Amino acid sequence: MRPPFEPPLRALMGPGPSDAHPAVLRAMAAPLIGHLDPRFIDAMNEVKAMLQAVLRTKNELTFALSAPASAGMEMCLVNLLEPGDDAVVCVNGVFGGRMSDIVERCGARLSRVDVPWGRPVLPDDLAPVLERVRPKLVAVVHAETSTGVRTPLEPLSELAHAAGALFVVDAVTSVAGIDVRSDDWRIDALYSGSQKCLSAPPGLSPVTFGPAAMEAVRRRATKVQSWFLDVTLLAGYVAGGAGRVYHHTAPVAALLALHEALRLVLAEGLEARFERHRRHHERLREGLEGLGLRYVVEPQYRLPQLNLVWVPEGVNEAAVRRELLDTYGIEIGGGLGEFAGRAWRIGLMGGSCTLGHVDRLLAALHRLLR
Repeated sequence: MRPPFEPPLRALMGPGPSDAHPAVLRAMAAPLIGHLDPRFIDAMNEVKAMLQAVLRTKNELTFALSAPASAGMEMCLVNLLEPGDDAVVCVNGVFGGRMSDIVERCGARLSRVDVPWGRPVLPDDLAPVLERVRPKLVAVVHAETSTGVRTPLEPLSELAHAAGALFVVDAVTSVAGIDVRSDDWRIDALYSGSQKCLSAPPGLSPVTFGPAAMEAVRRRATKVQSWFLDVTLLAGYVAGGAGRVYHHTAPVAALLALHEALRLVLAEGLEARFERHRRHHERLREGLEGLGLRYVVEPQYRLPQLNLVWVPEGVNEAAVRRELLDTYGIEIGGGLGEFAGRAWRIGLMGGSCTLGHVDRLLAALHRLLR
């Protein structure tokens, strides 16, 4: 008989997933119950309420999609776009590029706002495009995981709404690491991921649709191209109240783990959690700069939870990452796209954002780079 698989113990300090709290892992090991069991429905209702608090929204259609964040991205776009629609996508890294691909697969006309990787999308980048295009939606990545850049959302939201467009946000890496104010910033549709700063296992995508987005869905002239991701079908199950209608068999264990992760986020307090990420980021920055490492992103746009630093000249970046993993049990990420082979992505997300993680990594890098 094949022995059971035993994963090694790692300090997860890459671009995700992050370390899960033992209570989250225990929640996954709880007895399974049915996806229409009244107690599981209670858990779904509580997850909705906690997500509303974390996302700072009153949107009724707020839930955890039974799929990873890439499906959350696709869900927002395939529900809001029909063939022939105009869409503007802001691209300053990998994930803006992925949104652009999905827009084209929807049959919509794509206008890209391309910005150099390593810097945010600013109003002066978006405004000229909106002068010549009147899109149905504008999509932007809040926290670009491939570059460690935070794009300020409020001014972009103002421009999008002034142009009559819906405002769609990728908040995969930002939720529970930095502030996300869905209602105050007039975000019409937003998706995130369970495995980043929420520190739950991968596989779920928190999603919220506001009233304007749902009105756009109701006005569609064509069916949503994906049956599973059709929000009008999903709504009867994920937000159906007492009379929920069967849609699919939800991943019960994963959702219970997210329930516990959200409970821990709110028990810590959002402001305290943001401050923890900021504080440990500063300690990491001081230590990395003390080793001679330089940040790619300007200070005012850096993500505390995802640190992109240049690899020193003459250093084999992949060899260092492998040595960190094999000898020290620490995972960090390599660069993507134009940063491949040239930069490291160091995560301080949720459960991985601790003083112990920071000091353990700095000590290991000191030995390896010395």
